[in-house]
Amino acid sequence: MSGDRPTMPPVRLPSDAELARDALSAPLFARAAKLARWAAEGTPVGAGGELLAGQLRTATELLGLADEEDGTTYTAEAWQLALDTGLVEFTEEPEAEHAAGGEADEDEPSGTARVGEELATLTSGSPEDILEIWLAGLETVLADAATPDLGDLVDQLDETGDIDLDSIDWNPEEEADFLDGILGNLYLLTALDEGEAGRPVPLPALAASLIVPDDMDEPTDDVLEEVSDAMMRLDDQFRLLEPTGLVSYRPVDESLIEEIDGEGHIRESVDGVTCDLPEDEDVSRYGMVALTPLGLYGVRARMLDAGIDAPAVGDLAEADANALLAALPGHPEGLARTETELWLARRAPLDAARELLAAAHGADEDAPRRRLACQQTLSLLGAEAEPALREVLDDPQLGGLARVWLAERGAADIPEPGEAMVFWLTIDTIAAQLAARGDDAVAESEELRGLVIGVVSGHSGFFDAAWRVDHPATAEVLEAMGRLHPDKKTAKEARKAAFKARSRR
Repeated sequence: MSGDRPTMPPVRLPSDAELARDALSAPLFARAAKLARWAAEGTPVGAGGELLAGQLRTATELLGLADEEDGTTYTAEAWQLALDTGLVEFTEEPEAEHAAGGEADEDEPSGTARVGEELATLTSGSPEDILEIWLAGLETVLADAATPDLGDLVDQLDETGDIDLDSIDWNPEEEADFLDGILGNLYLLTALDEGEAGRPVPLPALAASLIVPDDMDEPTDDVLEEVSDAMMRLDDQFRLLEPTGLVSYRPVDESLIEEIDGEGHIRESVDGVTCDLPEDEDVSRYGMVALTPLGLYGVRARMLDAGIDAPAVGDLAEADANALLAALPGHPEGLARTETELWLARRAPLDAARELLAAAHGADEDAPRRRLACQQTLSLLGAEAEPALREVLDDPQLGGLARVWLAERGAADIPEPGEAMVFWLTIDTIAAQLAARGDDAVAESEELRGLVIGVVSGHSGFFDAAWRVDHPATAEVLEAMGRLHPDKKTAKEARKAAFKARSRR
């Protein structure tokens, strides 16, 4: 794992077979496949492969969309997807074969569309092949979602017939980046919630996540207006993306939208950009969006292509213990447990224990967290692993955790640890807990204070001995204990001990 690559929290994905079934049943792709089969014997089409007016009506009836207000639009979108993904292939007729003289009738064919090679993949291909087609189609829909409405573009044609992008305030690259950023934040929010797809996120909060600066306590009116505008864009985009199976979406309540100068705006206040709406307010009225399992897979695939580290649970099952212990500290608790169980399931308990203990060695900055991850992983092993733990009883770094493991299982003949080993294990354990919390001072004070109080009260003259412990994190741990202990005298002793420990370096 490269240290200079952005890294996302892990996610939990269904099997490829389940994801492929989801892809095949996504409305837009199911319609595209049905239209491709309809075109089997050749379908006359217009320039570029689009359906002629008469064919479009027939195709709309075939899809059962004739009574839908936007039925022809949905049909045209499905047909275009079939063309874009190779489910349908278009062959343009030579110009000489066209009717001579005058302009071509709007329903005059310019070519023929037939079944494409990829249609067979949907029935005989592997799940991976099907997902590859789905991903290709997703890219085309994402590109469409980042493009202004065609009517808006036509209205902005200049005198030369070209589109004046400046006049419509549209930058293709910025719009694509905005949508990518929104999907990335939605993925991150999903991953942080135990990596499970399907958890809805309020649209105001999602828009705000990309617009409101992290250090802004109260959004300004300008920022709130920007969030409101973003919500309107996202409302259109998520409506377009939902039929792909990428997201499930509850649109913004139409009663909240008003037209101002021809553009839609949220009528009511969006002070809820941080989900801080009044208690009697239904936040779902402002739109709710969730990545589906297929959507989680799709966004992750795009991240991997962009060079982002986006792990999935199970990625480490065949990895060595070094990779496992390095990754587990970054996993949420539930996902770490699952990843660990998958790793252990492929190894004999004794072999797994020996590999884990070997990987837990080290005096580098990350070593305490590796040993904590090792201890947590070893806790899932039974008596078969005992010989491996007894082999390291005399190891200065591992002897303490080995004794804890043996004692928890009621093993006999556990030698008493020396004072140096006890103190070293104490420092190592607190160092691991501090590293796990990073810069979160609140979590540090709330969750570690009890541990620190217990350690100090359980060892008479703790600080007189602790500053001598030969551990790379001794000074940092003692300094943290000084911050965390509620007794001023004890806290002062901890800070003095930290100073002594630094003087030994």
